Order: sequence, then C-alpha cells, then structure tokens
Amino acid sequence: MPSPNTVLRRVVLDTDTYNEVDDQFALAHLLLAPELISLEAVYAAPFFIPSRSKSPADGMEKSYEEIHRVIDLVNPKARPPVFRGSTGYLPDSKTPVQSDAVADLIERAMATNEEKLHVVAIAAPTNVASALLVEPRIAKRIVIIWLGGHAPYWPNTREFNLEQDMPASRIILDSPAPLVLIPCKPVASHMLTTVCELEGQLAPFSKLGKYLTEIVATYSPGNRPGWSKPIWDIAATAWVLNNGWLTTEEAPSPLLTDEVTWGPSSGRRSIQIAREVDRDAIFGDFYARAQLSGGQ
Repeated sequence: MPSPNTVLRRVVLDTDTYNEVDDQFALAHLLLAPELISLEAVYAAPFFIPSRSKSPADGMEKSYEEIHRVIDLVNPKARPPVFRGSTGYLPDSKTPVQSDAVADLIERAMATNEEKLHVVAIAAPTNVASALLVEPRIAKRIVIIWLGGHAPYWPNTREFNLEQDMPASRIILDSPAPLVLIPCKPVASHMLTTVCELEGQLAPFSKLGKYLTEIVATYSPGNRPGWSKPIWDIAATAWVLNNGWLTTEEAPSPLLTDEVTWGPSSGRRSIQIAREVDRDAIFGDFYARAQLSGGQ
C-alpha cells in the first residue's frame, strides 16, 4: 500500500476489452499495482469485428461487461468506476459522440488537481477525441498514452485501433495534448507470450491467471507448434507503471493520410514515440504481481 504522503500518478483506461485478449492483461496489470498508480476510472470503447461483435455499440457493451469480469477476478472489493463509452465512431473531425465515459473524462481532467490525468487509450480513441472536442481545455490537463498505428518509418499504418476511427485518430495526433505514442509494429509487437509460459506463470496461481490463460489458449484454435501471441496493450499500460520499461524519443507527431500512411511531419508539434520495449521486465512484473495476488 502507498504511504499517506505518496503522490500517485492519476490514470484512466480507455479500452475495447472484448475485442481481443490483450486488453485484459493491461487492465489487470493496472489493478495489480495500486502502490504505483491511482486507477480512477475505466471506459469501454467501441469496436466492430464480425466474429466478436455485431456493431461498434455491441462491441462497447461487450467490453463494458468484460471490464467488470476482469475486475471481479482481480479484486471485486477495490473497484474503480466503469463507464460506457461511445456507441459509434466520429462522423467527422468536428462532431463528438457523447457518452458517460466522455463526460467523466472531462470532469476528472478539469478537476482541481496539480497532477495531470494520464489517459491510457488502448482502443479506437473515439471517447478521448470526443472529450477533446467537447472541452478543448482538457488538452492542458491530460497526458495521452495511445497504442495506435505503426512506427513512423513503417510502409503503412494500417492498424486496428487507428483504422477503426480515422477522424478520432487524427484528433489525437493533431491535439496539443501531450502524447506518448506506442506503435504496434515493431514495438508493442514484441510483447509476445505463449500458452506454455502462461500455464507455468499464471494459470496455477489464481482465477485471474486461469482465465487469462484460457482466453489466450482458445484465441488460436489448435495452438499450433511455434505459435505465440502478442499482448499488445500491456506495452501502453506499462508506460504509466514504469516508463523506464520503454525507450522513447521526441519527434514530430506523424501526419495521418487518407491512404492510412504517415505523411510529412515537418513543423508539427513534438510528441514522445516509443522505439523499444523491455518485454521481459514488463511480463516479469506482471507475473510476479499476479502470482502474489493469488487469493481470487
């Protein structure tokens, strides 16, 4: 437990938790580290994958339910508030999609507090972009950590979080709000694990560990030899727990083109872009915390 004098980093998490199997790890990691951060709220984000949801609204609702499921597995008594997010994507770059998540994000960002609110976005950034459109003043009161797109030198930036809501992605990249960009390839893609590793490091120790192992094991039917699974999103949550686990560099915010590539960035504001991630340190910390939590 933190001492009474400890100033914890304020964090909210925006997540399409049911989209895949990695958001669950990221959420659990934050929940397991109360001495490092104050997880003030969790927001369900929209997503649409035909095999996982019927629509962006259905994806958001399934994610809302999955957030509660993970919280119950970690510690149902220490429950951050959970809010439903947008039921659809931005229609354009000027029109927000209102939701409980957007309203809460604005309220927390504008609350009197010297510590900036760290917004970890591991989904299409519809909720975050909507909040910036509704109340532009929050740009000075938040730090956005977004897992989206690929590295600036990648031949394209066709990545799920970014492509799901292009207007919202542009707003995040163009906003004056401080931004830490976590590229999927080739940075978060290094966050690989295997069913064998999870069966040894997670499954035996708790209901949480068993659940996370099961959803990874069933993600690829047959678990073919040599198969591994990137747990992409844990790279973004790792930054707020210990930014020494990632190497970042200051660079101009990339320009997102209609062809879903990065365009010329000369003259654009500077952001932090992750170049490397310490896979072993992040998973090592997560496994250690999950093993010690073992009561659930």
